[in-house]
Amino acid sequence: MATTDRQATTLALAHALSAAERGLAVIPLSRTKLPALRSPHRHDPDPALPPCHGECGRPGHGVYDATTDPSRIRELFGAAPWATGYGIACGLPPYRLIGVDLDVKGGTDSTAALRELALRHLFTIPPTVVVLTPSGGRHLWLTGPPDAVVPNSAGRLAPGIDIRGAGGYLVGPGSRTDHGVYATAPGTEHLVPAPCPPSLLRLLLPPPRPPHPATHPSVGNRGQGLVQFVLSAHEGQRNTRLFWAACRAYENGIGRALRAPLIDAAVHTGLTEQEARATIASAARMTGHRP
Repeated sequence: MATTDRQATTLALAHALSAAERGLAVIPLSRTKLPALRSPHRHDPDPALPPCHGECGRPGHGVYDATTDPSRIRELFGAAPWATGYGIACGLPPYRLIGVDLDVKGGTDSTAALRELALRHLFTIPPTVVVLTPSGGRHLWLTGPPDAVVPNSAGRLAPGIDIRGAGGYLVGPGSRTDHGVYATAPGTEHLVPAPCPPSLLRLLLPPPRPPHPATHPSVGNRGQGLVQFVLSAHEGQRNTRLFWAACRAYENGIGRALRAPLIDAAVHTGLTEQEARATIASAARMTGHRP
């Protein structure tokens, strides 16, 4: 008998709870592999507000909802009874998971590409958890050190090799999608994610940014104060501080000149360049300026 959606949801919840017991933070996924819960802010009247990453307390923030708390996991699945899978957040302690997605779409031989990279950069993939995808691809689970923030990337390492890092997630084994079921490769079920080889880790990390300059000659003292205000932001207030500083900059006629220094400062605190640009563009619209 075909597995019903209710049975698929029950199985997905059971697998998600099992993953959480191992310290892996999870979220419910739909059959499309996307987060099952839609954003609670999709109808917000003010698009200029800084993006919310769950600070509002409501579910629907994608990977930012990921948790290992069994009660919270049941709440998330209860709010998404159509979920048939679960996602495992990457980059979070204790594992700080890094997913190496070896795709086979379009006839790409990503396994050979990884083998060539390993020969060229002198590393080997240690025994680790391997998840088989319905399309015939594989997900290799590796772990990163506490001081390394591996970004998501698609094809940057080599054609057909995508990387899931901080802010990304992997479809967990046991998940049912429109194309089939994800399953742990035989012989790897009882392994723990292995440390990422140092030579491979260096390929995954972005190049180091130059030290942030103490001054920027084109913006004056007022601009430097706003830049320092952003630089002193802690996690949880980075977007808010950047948005406030950008609004003040545009109001004082230095928004265009201060844009690049503010982006650099925001990236220095841990935001991505894309997030910083979006927040500054919102501030420009809010103050009546063209982004």
